[in-house]
Amino acid sequence: MTDGDRRGTGRWTAWPAPEALSRVGVPRGRLVLDGLLLTALGLWAVTSAYLSGAFPGRYGVVPPLGVAFCAAALAGFHRTTLANRLPHSLGLLAAVTVVGLGASLAGAPVTATLLWIVVSASAMERLPLVVGLATVFALTVAFAEADDTGILGAAVTTSAVLLGGYSLRLDAEARSAGFRLLGQERAAREAEATSAALAERARIAREIHDVLAHSLSAQMVHLEAARLQIENGADREAILERVVAARAMARDGLAETRHALSALRGDMVPVEDYLRELAREDRAEVRVTGERRPLPAEASQAVRRVAQEALTNVRKHAPGARTTLLLAYGAGDVGLEVRDTGTPAAEAAEAGGDGPDVSLATSGAGYGLLGMRERAELLGGTLEAGPDGTGFAVRLRVPA
Repeated sequence: MTDGDRRGTGRWTAWPAPEALSRVGVPRGRLVLDGLLLTALGLWAVTSAYLSGAFPGRYGVVPPLGVAFCAAALAGFHRTTLANRLPHSLGLLAAVTVVGLGASLAGAPVTATLLWIVVSASAMERLPLVVGLATVFALTVAFAEADDTGILGAAVTTSAVLLGGYSLRLDAEARSAGFRLLGQERAAREAEATSAALAERARIAREIHDVLAHSLSAQMVHLEAARLQIENGADREAILERVVAARAMARDGLAETRHALSALRGDMVPVEDYLRELAREDRAEVRVTGERRPLPAEASQAVRRVAQEALTNVRKHAPGARTTLLLAYGAGDVGLEVRDTGTPAAEAAEAGGDGPDVSLATSGAGYGLLGMRERAELLGGTLEAGPDGTGFAVRLRVPA
């Protein structure tokens, strides 16, 4: 048997979904109309019984009691079908059918037909499809006996019951499908929210690692060097230089941490203002091209960290060099280029060198720019660093 055959067989023998069997989600207006319709059918059945003359005198209480019994049985049928209890459900429908048979034998065929129509429609709507069809066709004989037109009338009644009951079933299943889709959408949103929370945690962890690990490791180097100098009896100036360097590292690390926390909270200043503030200390020039727009937090933070790292390296390896920061907004990305002219010739001569210091080329493979390159690649971007003429350039490009 193929998968399609199995699914087809399942449709015939499966119960309607719980959402289809319940009344959850049914508009209040529809519930009122259903109640009015059932009340009207009940009144019609009682009135037809009286008009038939089958319940004279003291037997006049039988029709309302019989309809009340059938209403209670149908209410129980609703509960047992909701629990998918087939024997109990069929037993309750059989009880209503027997009441209809009694009405027919007493001489009230219209009342009997109404009760059997309710039984058939309920079976088609709430039972497995094969059971519902069997119930309707089993009552076809009863319809033929109660209808003066015989087989023709029974066929019309049976067709109407099949069409009406199946329409109710399709309506309930459509409502059930809507509930299932809504549940799936909610689950997808919850999964998306969980994924976003995990991604945000990873971003926070990466920010903390990038800021604190770099800063604290540099401080440890200077403090360890100061300890060794103290143990070896080095002069006060050399020790003080190491301590001051460690303090500067701590101050810079604190500033970086504040910037990272501001970025994570989403209350950071625009990236152009940040670059100008950062460049002011080094008297660097900042240029901005393209249409300015708010950047995603990850892209904005990458630009800020690369600019900070690049300027720090300029101060270390090319003090006094003229530096330019170019921020370029593209159609689907943003780029940052930090370029310096190299150490001025006079300072290079004083340092005993014979040309510009491009030792930053090796620093590009160090912790700082290596970490920035990994950050850019995680965002789907690139970072390049290397000599540029007499100086050095760092180029970042990330999607934004």
